[in-house]
Amino acid sequence: MAYRFLLVQLGDIGDLVLTTPAIAALRETYPEAHIALFCSAQASKILQPDLLNEVITFDKASFNGTLSVLRPANLRRILGLRSGHYDSVIFFQHFTLKLGTLKYYLIAKASGARDVVGLDNGNGWFLTHSLPDEGFGAKHQAQYWLDLVALAGSRSDPRGAQVALDGGILPIGLYHGRRIVIHAGGGGYSLARRWSPEKFAQVADALAVAYDAQIVLVGTPDDHAQQVADAMQQSAINLAGKTSLTQLADVLRSADLYIGADSGVTHMAAAVRTPTLAIFGPSNEKAWSPWSPGGIVKVLRTDVRCGPCSYINHDVGLREGCPERTCMRLVTPDQAIAAARDILDGNSDAEPEVDVQPSSEPTVAAKLPTDRDVIRILGVPVDRITYRKWMNQIDRWIRDDSRHHQVCTVNPEFMVMAQRDFNFATILRRADLCLADGVGLLWAAKRLGQPLPERVTGSDGVVMIAEEAAKKGWKLFLLGAAPGVADQAAAVMREHLPEIQIVGTYSGSPAAEEEDEIVAMVNASGADILLVAYGAPKQDKWIARNLHRLDVKMAMGVGGALDFIAGIIPRAPEQMRDLGLEWLYRLYKQPWRIRRMLRLPAFVLLFVLRGSR
Repeated sequence: MAYRFLLVQLGDIGDLVLTTPAIAALRETYPEAHIALFCSAQASKILQPDLLNEVITFDKASFNGTLSVLRPANLRRILGLRSGHYDSVIFFQHFTLKLGTLKYYLIAKASGARDVVGLDNGNGWFLTHSLPDEGFGAKHQAQYWLDLVALAGSRSDPRGAQVALDGGILPIGLYHGRRIVIHAGGGGYSLARRWSPEKFAQVADALAVAYDAQIVLVGTPDDHAQQVADAMQQSAINLAGKTSLTQLADVLRSADLYIGADSGVTHMAAAVRTPTLAIFGPSNEKAWSPWSPGGIVKVLRTDVRCGPCSYINHDVGLREGCPERTCMRLVTPDQAIAAARDILDGNSDAEPEVDVQPSSEPTVAAKLPTDRDVIRILGVPVDRITYRKWMNQIDRWIRDDSRHHQVCTVNPEFMVMAQRDFNFATILRRADLCLADGVGLLWAAKRLGQPLPERVTGSDGVVMIAEEAAKKGWKLFLLGAAPGVADQAAAVMREHLPEIQIVGTYSGSPAAEEEDEIVAMVNASGADILLVAYGAPKQDKWIARNLHRLDVKMAMGVGGALDFIAGIIPRAPEQMRDLGLEWLYRLYKQPWRIRRMLRLPAFVLLFVLRGSR
């Protein structure tokens, strides 16, 4: 009797496209085996029939959600797998949520398989054979699945994805010039991955004129194709909602260039080996970039510190991105046009690796430079540094013009916020320095057996930065606080430090619509250091979104430091500060802070339960 495999891929079209290299490798190794696939009905339409003996489908919408498996219809579908008498079940999934593994466990039990294969990130307790799950982006998703089927003896070397073609007459007819296919959607899973229809239209118009190209718009009726067509000056063929998936694959294969965001259609374009230009924002391109070994793929993304913010390490993260979506907004039509011209003019080498332009930060948020001395408290790095060492570090940064640096002043309140705010936690992990601004961190570090040398506060740090700036000629820009406060703080600094160079002040706000103006203002000032007083976590998120395009060498969130310097809010007496009771004095002066102060006992409880985790 033929060996029987059950493969499980519960994702959408793009996920299944990236699984086809592994399925093909398994089929090549076991040509006589019975290979069945459990997948969504919509995604199954991209499958080439010779890859599988059996396709078992489910309704994707009804299967979404951690507890969806408990719906009677879904339970019946899973229990029906018992009739397959499978020998092995292979899960092409990351077991992200502990509770979510119930779904996969039930599938494994229902299959009756002796061998249960998958990635293990600590939640794969029911697996009999596993590979370590190193996190999203440690490997491309397609490579993860190739390595997984290698446990069954298949080859794991990179190979292209496969999608079914229609083979009929193209719904766009013949065209003797260049053909450029554009998909302005981003899949229904995350609307944050979509680029502006107006920008797509600008790119389409420029390429249509430069190459006498036929522009073809594809996708579903909800994928903004009509908005692109309406914004264009040139004509376009709108096929949105007018093709099947196999017809769409034919259209994609006929193109000289495909342009889109992170979506299933983009993965289909790469699978049919059409030169592909993909625009990424919140998504992790290390995991989800178009897969086309030996083909031409370019990925455009901006170098925001907070990006990517979805599918990082072992977390889903911000599936819908942040409200500002600076990462997508800052990808310009000019960048896309230049990248498209490189491809169309033959200036893009066909390489297995993805060409990311402009270059992006490493996406594994937990990695830190080896020269940093840090401990982790509740999963957040805290630098073991003194004021003097910090000032020396700033001086080195200003003399070295190669990088921008973000400094965060971390206290117990930050730690608690980071447990629920994935974006904030990611920013703290990616910061160049996280200062121990809170006596609670000194207590926690001592409990961990890794005491901190001293408390390094943002409020005192700003004063020291001002003193060093007056001596060494560092130029400061004060941003944020209430209107007039930055000016008043600057006046106090100049009174006490006549040599200080404060080259700009502005209150503004962290709103997305003000970002461009503020960045231009800071850059025009020639500042070396930017101090941002929007309050946490807004100030830290603003810096992370914009640091890559600021000309400053260091940017730091300073909370209420400018209010202290300006005399708007009095600081606690020095004796209270030495005893770590400044929070109590601020609560006395600002009773409305009582809700924020409740995070202090929450921090203690979390630390007792979790320590460095």
